[in-house]
Formats: sequence, structure tokens, C-alpha cells
Amino acid sequence: MARTEFTLAALATAAVPGLDVQATRPHSGSGHGDFDSAVIVARDGREIIIRKPRSPSAENEQAADLVALRALTTGVRSRLPFDVPDYLGQAPIGGTRALAYAFLPGELLDADALTGDSGTAASVGRAIAAIHALPTAFIADAGLPQQSAIDARSTTIELIGRAADSEHLPAALLRRWEQATDDDGLWQFAPVVINGSLSAASLLVSDGAVSAVIGWSGLRVGDGARDLHWLLAARGEAAESAIAAYTAGRGSAADAQFTRRAMLYAELELARWLLHGVETHDQGVVDDAVAMLDGLVDSVHSDVMNPITPATAPVMAVADVEAMLGETPQTQPRRDSGAALQTDSYDISRFDLDFADEHDADAGGTSEPRADASQRADRAPSAPSTRGSSDDTLTGPIELFDMPEDDVTDDQSSRNSSSS
Repeated sequence: MARTEFTLAALATAAVPGLDVQATRPHSGSGHGDFDSAVIVARDGREIIIRKPRSPSAENEQAADLVALRALTTGVRSRLPFDVPDYLGQAPIGGTRALAYAFLPGELLDADALTGDSGTAASVGRAIAAIHALPTAFIADAGLPQQSAIDARSTTIELIGRAADSEHLPAALLRRWEQATDDDGLWQFAPVVINGSLSAASLLVSDGAVSAVIGWSGLRVGDGARDLHWLLAARGEAAESAIAAYTAGRGSAADAQFTRRAMLYAELELARWLLHGVETHDQGVVDDAVAMLDGLVDSVHSDVMNPITPATAPVMAVADVEAMLGETPQTQPRRDSGAALQTDSYDISRFDLDFADEHDADAGGTSEPRADASQRADRAPSAPSTRGSSDDTLTGPIELFDMPEDDVTDDQSSRNSSSS
């Protein structure tokens, strides 16, 4: 048994009373990840994952995940068609703490494999719909963040303003994103319970269906499109199956514009990556982001006459962003926050925590030291505008699926009542 595994096994016995360790196996994917972790096999057959954070940011994420899992009571979990990790205990070590959870079986969802599997894609859509159908009251009871539609719009405007202030954002994209935030109809939605950090790596699959969802550090009330933007990377029938299953699962509570906002959020991932480079003074990351933003402009320009759909998908989606980042050497590797609990074969970066920090500030919670909410809000109006510029010919409104009338209602009061 390696020294790290031995240490983690000892921590597991301290965290879980009566645990009799029979075997261990490593669970950390590299020496540069933000957690040390191992799977502990007990003599009674139980499998337990024990995780120790390596950095303050990982410790903050772990703490947020623990709060979320405690908020997901037995009653709340009974409404979900999949498993959620059970917290078992903790043990102090070196100024931090190691946490133990029940290990959940299943394979991590491969977004590329999802493209050719409409059955699994439909299961993903139903799983996300089940999260969004949860009653919002338990979020408030747990003291977790709550963001209104107005807050979501303001946060998005602020993010775009910060990206524009960097002077690296193409004017065509600024105009495109301004058009989206100027569209009042795009932001008429009822907030729902969201995972907040959902991605393909958040989902465990068994027998072609979602069996568990892991990584709940972003749990909050907010815009459901936040949990869907990564799904737009799966093109063709898979994405259509997932969106159709999600829409059917939400029924009249679904809003007609969620796919447009999801695409906007997917595009804004590039802005977040740019800001990560600017704020960490990493010129390599800045150059990488600028190249991808230029590629996005080319994609938008080449398809200006057509709506953005999974079939045409001219926009660089999340999977494409991840692929490009993977090809670019970086001084601070990034990871997919959705995989936080089940696997540690990832590396953390502040880029992935920006969304949680911004929402915590909006909700009056705490976050990592950045600019506070008022300071960030003050910056948004200073963003340069390209309204009426020659770049208008390069852009069109962000448009996605036209929802069938039977599946979606435009009656706002109906949506509000069904989600309350």
C-alpha cells in the first residue's frame, strides 16, 4: 500500500466509526490534482471514497459540496430518479479535513459517446428535469444562494462588461452578446433548483441510464439553462433526445428560451477563460482564449443566415473548448468541477469557480477574494458598445430550438405557479 493510500485509509477509519479496512485502491488521476483520494473496501463489502483537499480552493469546494449534500435530505432525494452521494464522516489532518462518502458505482458519462446514444441522452434530459423540478424551499432553508431572473441577467451583463474591459473581446461577439442581454423575452423565466456545476463528468451511467449525479458544490436556485449549456456540445439526435426528454419532463414549467440562454452561457465560457488568464496574469491563457474567441467569430459569421441548432452548431460548444484547452500547455491546468466527488483525475483552477463566486456575491453569501458585487456591478456600464457598428453584419440573435406549442407555454404566470 502506497504511503498516500495508507494515510487515507487511516483517515477513513477515523472518519467512519467501526470501519474495518480490507483493501484500498488509488482514485487520484495525477500528481497535480487538487485532491488526494482513495477508495476503501471494507470487510463488510462497503466501498467508501475518502478525499483530502490539497489547496484552499479545493477545501472551499469540498465545504460547499458538504453543505449541499446535507441540504439534499432523504425527502428531497426521494424525488430524484438517481442516487446522490451519502456523507459518512470526516477526519482532521494538517489544518484541513478529509471527508468520507459512500462510493457510487457507475461509469462517468462520456460526452462524445453520448452523441451516438439517444437512449442515454434521453436519460440525461430526464435527470436534469428532475433536479429542476425539486421544490425551491429547501434551498432557502439550507441558506444556499438564490438568484432571480433579473440577477441572472445582471450577472451575465457584468461578465460581458469585464470581458470587454480586457480589450481582448472581438466587437462582433460583444455586439452578439449585447443583443442577447438586451432581449427582455430571453430573461423571462422562473428560477429553479439547479446543480450549478453540472457537466458530463457529473453523471454516472449504468445500463445506459443515469444512475447517480455527483459534485453538488454549486447547488442553488437559479437559471436552469446553466445546467444545460454543456449538453449542447452533443450534436444531432443525442442533443435533440436530451432536450426533448428535458422539455417533456418539465412540461408547462419549461420556458421557451432556455436553449438560447444555454447557448449564450456556452459561448461565455470563452469569456470566463479569457478573464481567468487576465486575472492570473497568464499570457498563455490569454492568447489561448483570444484564439478561441476569434474562432467563435468565424463560426458565427459563416452561419449568420441560419439559426444555431444542434444540427448546424456553428458555435464552439463546451466540448470543443475543452478539446482546445487540452491541446494548449497551461501553467495552471483546469478541471471539470462536476467530477469533484467521484474522481480526482482532474486539476482545479479559479476559472471553474468564477460562476459560484459571482452567484454567491449576488446572493449575499461568501466567496473567494475578488472584487465585491458592488465593484463588479460598477464596471458593467463601462463596457464599450458596438451598437450600430460595422460588425453588426457578422452577428445574429442567439436562437435555438423552436419548442412545440404542446410542450412549452409562454404564459409566465403558469410557469411561476408550476415551479412554486
